[in-house]
Amino acid sequence: QVRLVESGGGLVQAGGSLRLSCAASGNIFRVNAMAWYRQAPGKQRELVASITSGGSANYVDSVKGRFTISGDNAKNPVYLQMNSLKAEDTAIYYCNADVVSNFGFRNDYWGQGTQVTVSS
Repeated sequence: QVRLVESGGGLVQAGGSLRLSCAASGNIFRVNAMAWYRQAPGKQRELVASITSGGSANYVDSVKGRFTISGDNAKNPVYLQMNSLKAEDTAIYYCNADVVSNFGFRNDYWGQGTQVTVSS
């Protein structure tokens, strides 16, 4: 079993910054990649940013230049630095990990989510 624990959400004014963190623990042999998703009310969950074990990062267009994902070999912990926040960034942010267990099984895991609210 793998557990992802997120922290760092909160309320911030437009133009402000927040940093989210996600720590993975449990039956982990290798983390192939970690990512941050978000889901706003009435909308589908979307991929915000991802980072591979090799350090390759990708972002959804709406956050490019404002958000930065970082981590140590895509393992522990992974951070999402969010700058120049906008009201449309308001959502629940979820950490996701693509993990190979010590038994060789590959699975996707999710954190419990952390609320980010940006006031305009």
